[in-house]
Amino acid sequence: MKGLAGEQQAVSKQRHPRRRFALGLLVAVACLLSLVDRTSLDSAWDCLRTCKRALTPLPLDPHERALALLERQPIIDGHIDLEILARWYFAYDLDDPKFDLRKKVTGHVDIPRLRQGKVGGFFHSVFVPCPEDAGYPSDNTGNFTSPSFRVRDTLEQIDAAHRIIDRYSSTLEFTPTAAAWRRAIKRGKIGGMLGVEGGHQLGASLATLRAYYALGARYVTLTHACHSPLADSCGMQGQDLAPRWGGLSPFGRAAVREMNRLGMMVDVSHTHPKTASDVLSLSQAPPIFSHSNARGVHPNVRNVPDSILRRIGSIDPARARFNLSHDGERGEGWGADTGEAHLAVPSGDAIVMLNFAGMFVSEWPNDPSRGGKRADVQAMADHADYIGRLAGREHVGIGSDFDGIEDPPEGLEDVAHYPNLIAELIRRGWSDQEIMGLTSGNLLRILDKVEAVAHSQRHLEPIHAVFEGRSDLVKHDKPPGH
Repeated sequence: MKGLAGEQQAVSKQRHPRRRFALGLLVAVACLLSLVDRTSLDSAWDCLRTCKRALTPLPLDPHERALALLERQPIIDGHIDLEILARWYFAYDLDDPKFDLRKKVTGHVDIPRLRQGKVGGFFHSVFVPCPEDAGYPSDNTGNFTSPSFRVRDTLEQIDAAHRIIDRYSSTLEFTPTAAAWRRAIKRGKIGGMLGVEGGHQLGASLATLRAYYALGARYVTLTHACHSPLADSCGMQGQDLAPRWGGLSPFGRAAVREMNRLGMMVDVSHTHPKTASDVLSLSQAPPIFSHSNARGVHPNVRNVPDSILRRIGSIDPARARFNLSHDGERGEGWGADTGEAHLAVPSGDAIVMLNFAGMFVSEWPNDPSRGGKRADVQAMADHADYIGRLAGREHVGIGSDFDGIEDPPEGLEDVAHYPNLIAELIRRGWSDQEIMGLTSGNLLRILDKVEAVAHSQRHLEPIHAVFEGRSDLVKHDKPPGH
């Protein structure tokens, strides 16, 4: 029925050629009037392209329609681990002929497949594993300040990302702002920002956070599978990880405020639900789940509880009060008994970006004989539908985790296959505007708001906060050596 509804909706959009022509004519007139005061060739080209789209009917076939919509609003993936692949397989040797991104390479990402998948950009995830003293897998007594090489390795990841972008500059482009990303897409380039995938990579220092921002990082995931100086992690399925802070730590609260000031998105994928809740309550800029799915579809601890999804949905004042017992967790999930779904979200926005890791999509992705649902395009679309129903489709995006996973869903094997998911959602009745929001429009809206908050706080001084576990950074009354 959903597929039929989607086709009927598409047909209805094709039945008014006069209306389409009139719209195109109005756009053309607006273009001409705008050029009276504006002689920019870019502006003229934008107007003409808009006019052409208004006059060109979209195909009815779901897959062809998906490709046409992706031409208008290409994919921006919120989380791709290309740089960790470059480290693991090639030790960052970009001259290795096996790591020529102009050809098919090991993993899920290269330029031909990015083009085939209609990709307009992605976040280059820079990741290093959790340190031994960060509460992973079971030791929860460390102070997060033991000397380690995590900051060094993060800097190597950042360096690799910029080297890759520079090496393939005819196709790839570093885009430090939402506006730069939009401009790059218009020129046919594949834009990119960086995302730091773990608060343990800061070395318990806000100075490191600021340095990462200066080097192109536009989000930090507050935790990975371990607690960090910033916050509690949700751990991983089957891992018993007791909370350390009860959500955000005091230092983490300072870090969130500093990220708001900088214009850096606060990423709460991998975090404990209480951490995500604290961020939704504290952050003045919209937070993100850069690569997460829904617990109500698949009860993995890495997925987002119904209460948090409903809380995001409550941003829309037209929605009624929620009864969580009607959702996938049947009112038994985290936060169901505390009124979590009805708490305010000061930033007024958020986004949950779909993770393609099979283990977060379905119960037994590699062994359907064990009774679980196979991880495939349909199962992935179930998460999109579910998040869209609880949180609102304007709060859904894509954060595949490609090159950081081994078991993507059937039909979504690499970056060339995004159109398969888009076509499935079209069959399920997602509108053209909802699709273009999912592909990148929603994320760019979030980026715009994060940047606007930073602009409003540009008069503020950098936050000075010292993590409580640091004994090396204290004030002294005497000079060194006395």
